[in-house]
Amino acid sequence: MQVISAARPEWIFPFTGLQPAQFRGLVRLVAERGGDAIADGRPGRQWSLDLADRVLLVAAYWRTNLTTRQIGPLFGVSHSAAHRVIDTLGPLLALAPVRRRRVDQITIVDGTLIPTRDHRLAAPSKNYRYSTNLQVAIDAHTRLVIALGDPQPGNRNDTIVYRTSGIDQKLAGRPVMADGAYRGNPEVIIPYRKPADGSELPAWKTDLNRQHRRVRAQVEHALARMKCFKILRDYRRAAHTLTDTASGIAHLHNIILAG
Repeated sequence: MQVISAARPEWIFPFTGLQPAQFRGLVRLVAERGGDAIADGRPGRQWSLDLADRVLLVAAYWRTNLTTRQIGPLFGVSHSAAHRVIDTLGPLLALAPVRRRRVDQITIVDGTLIPTRDHRLAAPSKNYRYSTNLQVAIDAHTRLVIALGDPQPGNRNDTIVYRTSGIDQKLAGRPVMADGAYRGNPEVIIPYRKPADGSELPAWKTDLNRQHRRVRAQVEHALARMKCFKILRDYRRAAHTLTDTASGIAHLHNIILAG
């Protein structure tokens, strides 16, 4: 017996954070990306859930971080069927690459640690758990996520992961702001550091640092909103799937934020 269904709008917001109209737009986008053409297992075999319910299952899985053995019965399917839905449909929810950017666009980048059970990519990090370092960049004006880096081991610091994750190439050509952890990347605007002799910063540098913190706080708010999808607080899936999952969550974050 299916408990949760997209046919009942009252289930959509609690399990996805999306309003029903936003969710319907997301389902249309997934359909345009070929979601209806994916068969369940054997060629031509139909899914027991329609496309809207499959999209709802994936979003609910990301939002709640229930196991597939828990999420499956809520949708009236087996845990293996829920697993197949997540594997096949999750990548179709990914954030679309930004092809055109404003000349005056300013981006803000920051890294966050994602606790990851797959130790092939994760490493012991400062949160005392095996984690991966995920770089996220937002538009300073709209606060929308515009780029993600490839997840890297969590014991690497941001200044290195900024380059190794590939996000530096995605943000090239426009001003980028970040905190002092990105020292060593000359193209990134970071706060002024105190002189080596221990003297105080001039007043004008202190004022600029204060403004810098105020603007940069937006990316920390974006990371907090993304982690409302609890799967980013304890990632149990294979590490190679984290890129698609994080991109899909960034897409849902943007839909929610854009209203």
